[in-house]
Amino acid sequence: MKIAIIGAGPSGITAAKNLFDQGLTDVTLFDRGDEVGGNWVFDSRSGHSSVFETTHIISSRQYSQYHDYPMPESYPDYPNHRLLKDYFQSYAQHFGVTGKVRFRTLVEQCRPLGDGRWEIHSRHEPDGATATEVFDYLVVCNGHHWKPRWPSYPGTFTGEMLHSHDFKRAAPFAGKRVLVVGAGNSACDVAVETARVSARTDISMRRGYWIVPKFIFGRPADVLHNRMAHRARWLPRRLRTWALEALLTFINGRNESFGMQAPDHHVLETHPTSNSELIYFIRHGEIGVKRDVARLDGQTVHFVDGSQADYDALICCTGFWIDHPFFDKRLIDYSSGQPPLYLKMLPADVPNLAFIGLFQPFGCIWPAAELQAKILARMLVGKWAPPRDLAGAIREELAHPDQPQLDTPRHTITVDYPVFRERLLKELPSDYVSTSVASAVASAHRPPSTWPHAA
Repeated sequence: MKIAIIGAGPSGITAAKNLFDQGLTDVTLFDRGDEVGGNWVFDSRSGHSSVFETTHIISSRQYSQYHDYPMPESYPDYPNHRLLKDYFQSYAQHFGVTGKVRFRTLVEQCRPLGDGRWEIHSRHEPDGATATEVFDYLVVCNGHHWKPRWPSYPGTFTGEMLHSHDFKRAAPFAGKRVLVVGAGNSACDVAVETARVSARTDISMRRGYWIVPKFIFGRPADVLHNRMAHRARWLPRRLRTWALEALLTFINGRNESFGMQAPDHHVLETHPTSNSELIYFIRHGEIGVKRDVARLDGQTVHFVDGSQADYDALICCTGFWIDHPFFDKRLIDYSSGQPPLYLKMLPADVPNLAFIGLFQPFGCIWPAAELQAKILARMLVGKWAPPRDLAGAIREELAHPDQPQLDTPRHTITVDYPVFRERLLKELPSDYVSTSVASAVASAHRPPSTWPHAA
């Protein structure tokens, strides 16, 4: 079987590795970048999807590592992007994935053929050389954090206006008046970073949000939450939600006491914002809190509460579109609504196609993407089969989400990591957990020279 994988980021490399595990080695990965790692390879050029200069992961090491290849114990609880880049590249090298990647190659079109195969047109960007090839199966791992979603406001802003997609470092905003729009993880990180150097940084929030500190009682927040959720899963959801909200209020205080709006939704009904510095900076006067933007007028921004302020730069941290530009929109278009995929992976109406990593968990994508890849690889060698009524199974899955979410464009692919992980594990052999632990132990004892950062 000849298999194409679009993307050599964290989802693409684990897709390849797990295909290899099942003897499927005729695999080609296409990636626009120069290295393995996707967005976690820092690139200072504007227009390139990458983390910014000071990015650290927002989920803990314990819940962000592949089951079959744990991060070194020397890694901190929240590794920075340089360590993560090393980790992904070490993983790809260790399992023989790197040699299968065509770097600096853009997939321009994927066209299904009548026999179920795929015709793929690609272009090698340095020299413009094009290629047309046919593959038996297509695995899409191009990510969903690369096409900026811009807000629409009346009026025009005449200062510098950019999306978080193009924010690379805080230094260019030294001495400037900065407004950050949004309250997700990127918005809070950007606000904190610019506040270190700007003349003033404000953050505009459309509603009140629950802010989750990275550490609770000395432990990474997701470690504590997942353990508590597992032990208390027999409790009704409303009681678990009440307990979590009470805990966050106890730790942070009430939003209203430091200028933020009270949340208009229950915790986990929006994707959690994990940040330990935002409230600290607000309460030290380094970040001002503003309401939603009403309109723009030159360098003056008017807010819905009637207030206004002047800014030199407006940074929109307003999320991303889900987009697959290599598909005809009449075939695949997941830019609005929930993608109709079984286990967030398999469509019912397009054969020989799978998506890995097209979900947003309360936690980290990569370990669950690894489980998806294991299921996919087993399916392709006849060891696993999806439900006969795949369309019906998809409708059932969409009708019963892991966690109810606000009806916004940001929350169409959300899953609750512990629940989603359990659903994926049910599709794998019962001894998978024990064998994966054995594999993890073996990987942890491989020669230190296999780690680029070991020296």
